[in-house]
Amino acid sequence: MATWLAKWEPENNEFWENTGKKIAWKALVITTISLILSFATWFMMSAIVTKLPGIGFKFTNDQLFWLAAIPGLASGILRMVHTFLLPIYGSRHVISIATFIKIIPAIGLGLAVMNPGTPFWVFMVLGFTCGFGGGDFSSFMPSTSMYFPKRLQGTALGIQAGIGNFGVSVAQFMTPAMLGVATYGAAEVFTKVDPKTKEITGTSEIYLQSAAFWYVPLLIILAIAAWWMIKSIPIRASFKEQLDIFKDKHTWFCTLTYVMTFGGFSGLSAIFPLMIKTVYGDFAGAPDPLKYAFLGPLIGASSRVLCGFIADKVGGAILTTLTGIGLVIGCIAIVQMGLLTPTSLEQFPMFLYLMLFLFFITGMGNAATFRQYPIIFGHNPRQAAGVIGFTAAIAAFGPFIFAKSVNAVINSSGNANNFFYAIAVFFVLATGINWWYYHRKGCERPC
Repeated sequence: MATWLAKWEPENNEFWENTGKKIAWKALVITTISLILSFATWFMMSAIVTKLPGIGFKFTNDQLFWLAAIPGLASGILRMVHTFLLPIYGSRHVISIATFIKIIPAIGLGLAVMNPGTPFWVFMVLGFTCGFGGGDFSSFMPSTSMYFPKRLQGTALGIQAGIGNFGVSVAQFMTPAMLGVATYGAAEVFTKVDPKTKEITGTSEIYLQSAAFWYVPLLIILAIAAWWMIKSIPIRASFKEQLDIFKDKHTWFCTLTYVMTFGGFSGLSAIFPLMIKTVYGDFAGAPDPLKYAFLGPLIGASSRVLCGFIADKVGGAILTTLTGIGLVIGCIAIVQMGLLTPTSLEQFPMFLYLMLFLFFITGMGNAATFRQYPIIFGHNPRQAAGVIGFTAAIAAFGPFIFAKSVNAVINSSGNANNFFYAIAVFFVLATGINWWYYHRKGCERPC
């Protein structure tokens, strides 16, 4: 089977209706399903890490935050690589191989949690390989942008990224769901400890390895499907030719707005379980982080799908501006209401609601920005795809930056208040740039 399509003209209505539409939507379906597992693999460690102390691992809180952070660091680095792969190797090869290699962290992490003697450095290496799933985004999304005409970019990219983002919730939902399912290996004894008295309050048998092993057969099936059902768009360029995107100032402005939206979404997703555990975990009857953590990414992913259609109708710039305003209000409110320095567990519901509000807003912004970029760079589809990949690469550092920053702020001041103030200041800057260049009347590139 030929890897590269001979012709691709999505802006030609006749070609699109007769030939292009079927190919594009088929590729979108396969890559979107694969992207769900990419996100799930990426956040697998952040979901599993909260259970490690209960089965005998003697890791410190700093080490646990490092394990939650390292997939974000890895994904940012790997997205840099993925940004340049499509015009060289094509969608078929990149997506198929990227899907298949995610079995490395799935099998590796499953084996590692079965032995409480597994050293910390092994978990760090496996955490880095979890970043394989985060790296995919910078080739999967640019691939989709090349398949679809500009009038459908917001819808297609919103569907793919939004549904793909459900993978974060899949990881955080399936982890507790799989704990009682025997797959391979013996059960571990999970010990529950009272946060105040430090006394053992009960034990149970769990299969933490199952939270990793269940990905393996699905990844193999999807890798095969991608190889047989996807063909590559004939837009080709060398690595050197692709560097032209860095000469345009709008590449950097788009990067700032996407760090605000997706960086905010992925960063909050990474720290949400540990924030619940750290801020509210010392109260009697403290909430189980994994019972709530999946809700944030679920809401953020849902709003991304919904707002992709809206962005195609009203434009992306206005939604990005509203996103920034909402994020600033939410961050300041969560501090001013004392929800990060609670005096009782009664404050937890409001903390949860405000966090879910932030997730919803970041999802809206994710859809809005990916509607903007193909229009801002509409003169060159290859550049538009490259900018999508690069901005996603930088924003993928969100989990690492958020996890390490929150941990550092909590260690220095005893709470996370200053962290939320700091990101609010950044959100003001990114929103101002979006309004000036893309939203206000008479702006340079309205979108």
